[in-house]
Amino acid sequence: MVITMIVLFVVGYAAIALEHMLKINKAAFALLLCVALWILYILNASSILPASGEFMTFAGDAAREHLSLFDKIIAFVTEKQIIEHIGDIAEILFFLIGAMTIVELIDVHGGFSLITDWITTRNKKKLLWLLSIITFFMSAVLDNMTTAIVMIMLLRKFISNTGERWLFAGIIVIAANSGGAFSPIGDVTTIMLWIKGNITTGGILPSLIIPSLISVIIPVLIVSRFLKGEFTRPIKALETEEHNNHLDTAKYLTRTEKKTIFILGLGSLIFVPIFRAITNLPPFMGVLFGLSLLWIYTEILYQRKNNIPEHEKARITIILGRIDISTILFFLGILMSVAALQCSGILHDFSVLLADKVGNVYAINILIGILSSIIDNVPLVAGAMGMYPLANDAIISAAADPVYMANFVQDGPFWLFLAYCAGVGGSTLIIGSAAGVVTMGLEKINFVWYFKKITLLVLLGYLAGAAFFIFQELWLFPLFR
Repeated sequence: MVITMIVLFVVGYAAIALEHMLKINKAAFALLLCVALWILYILNASSILPASGEFMTFAGDAAREHLSLFDKIIAFVTEKQIIEHIGDIAEILFFLIGAMTIVELIDVHGGFSLITDWITTRNKKKLLWLLSIITFFMSAVLDNMTTAIVMIMLLRKFISNTGERWLFAGIIVIAANSGGAFSPIGDVTTIMLWIKGNITTGGILPSLIIPSLISVIIPVLIVSRFLKGEFTRPIKALETEEHNNHLDTAKYLTRTEKKTIFILGLGSLIFVPIFRAITNLPPFMGVLFGLSLLWIYTEILYQRKNNIPEHEKARITIILGRIDISTILFFLGILMSVAALQCSGILHDFSVLLADKVGNVYAINILIGILSSIIDNVPLVAGAMGMYPLANDAIISAAADPVYMANFVQDGPFWLFLAYCAGVGGSTLIIGSAAGVVTMGLEKINFVWYFKKITLLVLLGYLAGAAFFIFQELWLFPLFR
């Protein structure tokens, strides 16, 4: 059964990775994989669960003493394991739906144009640094894919030469992924780690902001040495099919109204960690709170403005229909697939193997970072979370190697370094991140060009940032503790 589940997961993931070649949405394969793995698990649960202490506690409840062992196993899988995993995953999915809706709302109402109108330089080096800095910090608040789309739109207003624009686009991919790595809400993987309690805002920001900056600064420094002179703006900004499909709501709004929506939207996302600290409620509640305020504001705005045709009003009900639900279903499928591997004990066995063969949390994470350029970082991080427990004092004291297990406490080196490596390492190949894939589609950048021109730059920045993180964890931070 174990071998069958592993083979099935590998085959399913290969189909997901070959989405563009097969021309079938990866969400379809993720959902099929999810169901198939849970079928295999429940069919073989009788050979796994009886030895589990958690199952024995569940089965020993007086309310279930009349059930047969088979019925107790079925109840444990369906009533406890599946429900608990669905609950954990739902927190992530609702957070993403709320955040994606807010970002789309800002975009449709022209909020991001405030950034594009602010840049006036014609110097190539200055533009590269400006775009890198804006992308880096914007990605910490928005998701890296949305940030990449916004910045590519901005880039097309400045540079018409395809070769130069591709070089800038490659740096945007790096900055978007690195910027998302040091923020609890900047990337799907950091969101997963944050919501589950593996990392905190106070832990990830000071620990990863400098390594993440290093991973961007080094590639930008190298590229900027080869840029000379000024660029000539295109007579007309290049457009994309995605942009042309947007509503024209923005043209009916004043600059003040655009600014208000931009501030409300961005403020809602920034406020989420504060909301959690104040209320102790899950992050998705904070996102829904911000979304509700924007919903009320836009409805009042449309009631007040009579010059906007009804079909041009970007109401939340319309925006919700524009959210990429297939991405949400992909996350559901892949996270539930990983949950099946976790429940079956496969991930635990793999973690033991890594501890025996590698034994160094930094080496393990660097390897995960390289793999994230080939394999989607969502299942990689989900797998790592399933392999290793979130350690506490009891787990550490009971461990065979307490020093090693101490790496897995909340805000421990393993979880923080995992956030860095999975986020930044995905830039190594253009297919290794959502930001890379969307940039590839918008700019038609081919895989080989990116590999020749950008991959080495990514690796230099990635390894330099990783080296600094290890230095600060082993030598710098201990001086202040």
